[in-house]
Amino acid sequence: MSYINKIAIGAVQKAFYENALTHREIVAILSDDKCDDTLFFHADLTRKTHNGDEVHLKGLLEFSNLCARNCYYCGLRRQNKAIKRYALKPNEIIKLAQKAIACGYKTIVLQSGESSAYKLDELCGVIKAIRDMQARVTLSLGEKSEEEYAAYKQAGANRYLLRIETTDPALYKKLHPSMSHQNRFNCLKTLRKLGYETGSGSLVGLPNQTLASIADDILFFKESDFDMIGIGPFIPNEHTPLGGERGGDFILALKVMAIVRLLLPKINIPATTAMETLDKNGRIKALQRGANVVMPVVTEGEYRKLYRLYPGKICLDDTPRHCRGCITGKIMAIGRGVSATNGDSERFIDRLAAS
Repeated sequence: MSYINKIAIGAVQKAFYENALTHREIVAILSDDKCDDTLFFHADLTRKTHNGDEVHLKGLLEFSNLCARNCYYCGLRRQNKAIKRYALKPNEIIKLAQKAIACGYKTIVLQSGESSAYKLDELCGVIKAIRDMQARVTLSLGEKSEEEYAAYKQAGANRYLLRIETTDPALYKKLHPSMSHQNRFNCLKTLRKLGYETGSGSLVGLPNQTLASIADDILFFKESDFDMIGIGPFIPNEHTPLGGERGGDFILALKVMAIVRLLLPKINIPATTAMETLDKNGRIKALQRGANVVMPVVTEGEYRKLYRLYPGKICLDDTPRHCRGCITGKIMAIGRGVSATNGDSERFIDRLAAS
């Protein structure tokens, strides 16, 4: 065993027992592929100890691909003219949510590009209608004002996902023209202040992203004490400025996710769809390395194909019911079950109990 490998293995064991790592220790783990088995074993054991063996299934309803932003990596970017745009009407969103709930989903994740296509009262009406069907509502709508976030919360929204993507200010600026890194941070603080179960996350493998930068991201998640973290590999989209770049590494994304699990043992971590784009068993492998959530798409028909953040998105021709049955079978095949709870993270439950 090399000196570097001893540092990495020791760091994994420290993270398992103390839920803490230094920047140097994180970089050591990310740099050493010989510690991967140890890392993944301890991440999965941490998941089992603090979250159990049941997987939360949450229905992802991608209701609009309109976006005012121009992020360099995203297929929904405003300047992408190769994509057909859509925005479901509020009653269409509610009907799809109703079908998903009938399939057994207890959480509906409402996701769209960042736009002003919907009036505030329209979205609040959708949120209230879904809550009236006894389901939790997670929102992923991007940066909004505090007044909008508060109105969504008042209407019944429970959770909000806002990925930071990278904590590196220079890299963020290169990838997000006309956007403020500080405003992203401020939005996350506002969401926490308003009482949302708050989630963030990052892309792994972005051009010019270093392991030191990734370690900064991980420490930011730890310091912010989020309730949910989503980690996804960067997958180049040919209709974006980064279309010719090399994509992110599947194993590196898994390692980042596993380290996050060790440092934040009680949070919810999704096995992201992008993982399965790079590996045919990507979501299952993620579930065996620290993840405890899967978010199958419940949008139907043509819209499943039009919400195209990156190429190679899975299950485009499937029905929501088939997707749920398929992933349930895969989950049971690895000795896990599907949760019958509402999907709150153990960290958020602890936070509520302490308040």
